[in-house]
Amino acid sequence: MLHWSLIVSALGVCVSALGGYCGWVLFPSMVHKKVEQSVIIADGSEQYKRFVNLPQPLNFKVYIFNVTNPDRIQQGAIPIVEEIGPYVYKQFRQKKVKHFSRDGSKISYVQNVHFDFDADASAPYTQDDRIVALNMHMNAFLQVFEREITDIFQGFANRLNSRLNQTPGVRVLKRLMERIRGKRKSVLQISENDPGLALLLVHLNANLKAVFNDPRSMFVQTSVREYLFDGVRFCINPQGIAKAICNQIKESGSKTIREQSDGSLAFSFFGHKNGSGHDVYEVHTGKGDAMRVLEIQKLDDSHNLQVWLNASTEGETSVCNQINGTDASAYPPFRQRGDSMYIFSADICRSVQLFYQSDIQYQGIPGYRYSIGENFINDIGPEHDNECFCVDKLANVIKRKNGCLYAGALDLTTCLDAPVILTLPHMLGASNEYRKMIRGLKPDAKKHQTFVDVQSLTGTPLQGGKRVQFNMFLKSINRITITENLPTVLMPAIWVEEGIQLNSEMVAFFKKKLINSLKTLNIVHWGTLCGGLAVAVLSLLYYIYQRGRVEEPPVK
Repeated sequence: MLHWSLIVSALGVCVSALGGYCGWVLFPSMVHKKVEQSVIIADGSEQYKRFVNLPQPLNFKVYIFNVTNPDRIQQGAIPIVEEIGPYVYKQFRQKKVKHFSRDGSKISYVQNVHFDFDADASAPYTQDDRIVALNMHMNAFLQVFEREITDIFQGFANRLNSRLNQTPGVRVLKRLMERIRGKRKSVLQISENDPGLALLLVHLNANLKAVFNDPRSMFVQTSVREYLFDGVRFCINPQGIAKAICNQIKESGSKTIREQSDGSLAFSFFGHKNGSGHDVYEVHTGKGDAMRVLEIQKLDDSHNLQVWLNASTEGETSVCNQINGTDASAYPPFRQRGDSMYIFSADICRSVQLFYQSDIQYQGIPGYRYSIGENFINDIGPEHDNECFCVDKLANVIKRKNGCLYAGALDLTTCLDAPVILTLPHMLGASNEYRKMIRGLKPDAKKHQTFVDVQSLTGTPLQGGKRVQFNMFLKSINRITITENLPTVLMPAIWVEEGIQLNSEMVAFFKKKLINSLKTLNIVHWGTLCGGLAVAVLSLLYYIYQRGRVEEPPVK
């Protein structure tokens, strides 16, 4: 009996050791290999099918800043806004694959997007709700016109200054030109004494009514449907100079402005996104390195953007123009606590870094939460080594002396070909220079911060959303009557949340394919480890107990 108890104890140790080996070596290796196989995009695989057609639509929520005092703003009052929404849309994404690379490590595609209004999720709001919102297309036209003429004037000033350097006896004129450039005045202000430019502005002012449907203010009364997708119409049967202005707007190629069947134009925020895509993406398939799966390699056959300023060294790409990360539809697998990752958003023409925040549980699925850091739009400028974001395309607005905007705002003029300013929703974290000029903003980090919850092993997004706000400076432009009393203010238009919440069907699928298997392996691991140890210890104790009984001297 003593002999067999030792054998059983030894067997228990072996079983326990086997459990430890399986749980800490064999099973993790098996799972790692299985995950690698499941995330790699190979032609005909299940992952390829999920890559081409997302298993469920994304949630696209739009919140609109309804302007409650447009008439008073026209007289110089501080704007008062009221958030309405969300207006919820289901965003369906389908990729049209062009080809794989020869070694199968890259795949290129064009992404088509379709939006369906979700009436149930949006209730009580409807697309027919009437709103008073910033007239984006008219304001953009006036500011782009101002910018282009200003650029022409600055070029003239630079050329004149170059000649002054070579001409003796004109130091007074040279000092005058330096003062003009130092103040960075708009040509629309300087031109008061220039008959040619003044006449141009008079004609522009006189034809605004014919171009923009007889506007009474810088705000437009319209429906949500028109403002977001169908389009707010203008340039309706223009004549003379107005027609020439409309032709110029049409030829500018703005994505947000489309020509209608009757020849008029229409502005909408997202109408251009609803349909076939044009940008060609090339991403990594994960073959050879699963950690790089869906990492964007090229956009329109280029490894970098040409949107932001580049370094002074010829051929050197600035950090602002670098394309990093995935498109946020999925993330690399095998996430670790404390790490970070990148997403790239074509809508704002830049890469965004996400940082680990905490462990989370989403409907029984464990994961990690990531969110943006201070370096998104709060830390921009020479002191942060990213002055390439300071495109300085806006005249006479609230900005720093070096041309950069204040913290919490990013100029998207070179990205969108329109003077649009990016902030977080309700200007969360933005400088007081912007927030103090608006009434009705209620920033809340829980509601307005960008975050994503990711299943740590596979990189699958569980829930989250990209949250950004689009704004435009409102300001007075000399000789443009409709703007003459406007305050200079960063005016909010809309904010959007684009994200996902894994539905019950996908949660069940995910648990069946991964979580339940991991739980089974975990039970086997700890069952054999602890069971073997328990058998070994009990057998050893039994051996010691029996041996003690044998060695006891007989009682006399």
